[in-house]
Amino acid sequence: MLGSLLSPKEAVTTLKPNSVYQLDLSGSLVERTEDNPFEFLTGRYAETNIGLDEILANIRKAKDNPNIAGIQLNCGALSAGYASVTEIRDALADFKESGKFIVAYADSYTQKMYYLASVADQVLLNPIGSVEFQGISSTTMFYKNMLDKLGIEMQIVKVGEFKSAVEPYINTKMSDANRQQVTVYVNSIWQNLLNEVSEARGIAVNRLSAYADEALSFREAQKTLDYGFVDQLVYQSEVEEIVKTYMGETGKSKPVFVKHSAMKNVPEDKKYNKTKLAVIYAVGGIDMSETDGIVSKKLVKTINKVADDDAVKAVVFRINSGGGSAYGSEQIWYALTRLKAKKPLIVSMGDYAASGGYYIACMGDQIIAQPNTLTGSIGVFGQIPNIGKLSEKIGLNYDVVKTNKMSEGITIHRAFTPEERGIMQNYVNQTYELFVQRCADGRDMTTAQIKAIAEGRVWTGENALEIGLVDKLGNLNDAIALAAQAANIDSYAVAEYPAKEDFMSQLLKGMSDDVETRFLKSKLGDRYNAFREISNMENMNGIFALMPFGVEVR
Repeated sequence: MLGSLLSPKEAVTTLKPNSVYQLDLSGSLVERTEDNPFEFLTGRYAETNIGLDEILANIRKAKDNPNIAGIQLNCGALSAGYASVTEIRDALADFKESGKFIVAYADSYTQKMYYLASVADQVLLNPIGSVEFQGISSTTMFYKNMLDKLGIEMQIVKVGEFKSAVEPYINTKMSDANRQQVTVYVNSIWQNLLNEVSEARGIAVNRLSAYADEALSFREAQKTLDYGFVDQLVYQSEVEEIVKTYMGETGKSKPVFVKHSAMKNVPEDKKYNKTKLAVIYAVGGIDMSETDGIVSKKLVKTINKVADDDAVKAVVFRINSGGGSAYGSEQIWYALTRLKAKKPLIVSMGDYAASGGYYIACMGDQIIAQPNTLTGSIGVFGQIPNIGKLSEKIGLNYDVVKTNKMSEGITIHRAFTPEERGIMQNYVNQTYELFVQRCADGRDMTTAQIKAIAEGRVWTGENALEIGLVDKLGNLNDAIALAAQAANIDSYAVAEYPAKEDFMSQLLKGMSDDVETRFLKSKLGDRYNAFREISNMENMNGIFALMPFGVEVR
């Protein structure tokens, strides 16, 4: 009864002539969205998540539908990675190939949203708004002093000079090696952004860099107009008249604005095709939670299902993950070897495909990344907390009876003995050697070649192309086209896995196993990621292939 009352009654949207797709970019961008039955519990009825998959589909539909005259972007504070923003920007650039227009407006542009909006025919700004354009920074949160105060020592064993995921627990600042790699990848992302904006806006790269040093966010709007960042300073109520000027003769009548939610219900003109091309999504940390991110057991079942489906002729494995459990990564890798033996496997990388995310990517027939994807980080670590000092502070004592020397070995109640540290280091070394071997086999390289670019170092997609970790730069649609080519199929239907659950399934699932996660996501919004990182610390025992924790690139 609750489901029937709350389930949205979505009708098919019929587009009228002179329609304009109005895309509001705010909230949090996720790879895929599903109904959240618990929004009503938090009082947040407005949409907080917007799916990259739905945005790309809507832009494609807008391009192909003759009743859509153009797109109007309302650029808000969208929380998203640079690679995902590039996916949208690429789709908008492709949309413009149809000869249709794009008009972008914002009260104030964040840097990512300005980068996206720069592809538009007209970039409009509120007269008292601003454009954030000040370069890129990467910030890491360090927990060591907090842990020291609590009396907790994180005992770390790792392989990889650049493997910095453990640094927040043992350092108070970046190591020299970590600072070196971060400097390289933030400059790579920034240079890409400068080149793209320069081409779109006709402003020389050196001038853009100089403008960034002026911190435009705190300058008057007129300066952004003078510098050529925007085309007009207008209020929101004036945008419609500007949109009409792009509609030619049809502009005599009022444009019909179609919201994103309505555009999702515009049917695509596709005929049934029994030949399928599968897109399998792997999003989030690997086995960092039983309900959130990539759960290896569930993903393996999905991969095996696709591998055994004779109607599926090729597969795109879409990864947006910074890694996680080394054990879980190996299970996913093995399932993919079975799939690859039966049909072409193309890997598409999103914002991240690093550490364990690269582990599960390395054996694709071809790997496609965005220039600003963060990937690589081929290295592993193990960590066991030592709560001995915390126990002393709160008055806890331990005594033990054991039958053998190692019966109480590698415990959280005390520091490692030299022998125990040696055992852990050997275990981590074995995992690293296996990781390197998987990469070498997948990339048709020697282990020595992989080790020369491994050591836990993070690379951008652009850098990874130069050193052989990826094959091409491009987006998800490019990966789909490549998979179809590899399978020698011209006509096919794209099937996404795992299948999205409908509202009622989400409700029943939520009631059983992940009410807390869903509630917190709804309530915390963008702050959920920070909460998740801290809460995941309790699960971080064992060997991990994980990229730096707590890194924010903005």
